[in-house]
Amino acid sequence: MGKLDGKVAVITGSTSGMGRDTAYLFAKEGAKVLVTGRNEERAKEVVENIRKDGGVAEYVLANTQDLSSADVIFNACMEKFGTCDILVNNAGQLSITPIFELTLEEWTQCINVNVTMAMLLGQKFGKVMMDKGEGHIVNISSIAGTSAHWGPTAYCTTKYAMNGLTRAMANEMGPNVHVNGIQPGAIKTAMLDSVGGEAACGFMIERSPLKRVAEGTEIATAALFLCTSDSSFIDGQLIRVDGGVDC
Repeated sequence: MGKLDGKVAVITGSTSGMGRDTAYLFAKEGAKVLVTGRNEERAKEVVENIRKDGGVAEYVLANTQDLSSADVIFNACMEKFGTCDILVNNAGQLSITPIFELTLEEWTQCINVNVTMAMLLGQKFGKVMMDKGEGHIVNISSIAGTSAHWGPTAYCTTKYAMNGLTRAMANEMGPNVHVNGIQPGAIKTAMLDSVGGEAACGFMIERSPLKRVAEGTEIATAALFLCTSDSSFIDGQLIRVDGGVDC
């Protein structure tokens, strides 16, 4: 018997990296998973892999830079599964542009993807969960939301905002819907690869007692914990999964 048997989970940005690993783990634990992302080939691959292992999954193409994608994701979930028990707001946009070079367009895109989309999906799926009397929302933030030296202006700002959003959502959706956040440190993802991979975060590795970069599965297991009764008295919290970096 899986820890998520009978549950429906929506995981944004789940065609690669942490989101993909979370989709695989949740499906293995019995959840019906809605995979979202922009790349149809990758989305199909994730769904096919889940089905090969005996799981249940569907996908919907959605670009979270476009706020109308919130309706696309919500409608697809209701059409395919009829309900939702778990929402993992994992989709994110990295911005490494210094403030004096930062354009309004990049700033707005970063806010839309990292904060506004999570709020919109929280509104839509949170209402479903409230009506059911139970549910879990996990917002994937970052240690960049705890100290500004972990990233440039736009990215740090949105992650600080995600932390506030998480606590506010928990306050408004309690007691039946649990809302928590995860603050990853350096994780092996395509996002990390885009800025130079592990070599680009040597300073973070040096400040970590574990002296390494994490696997996406190590975020997935934390998300699973927050979506089960194992975390029944944890709400409105921001869980750091960062190798113990000194911040």
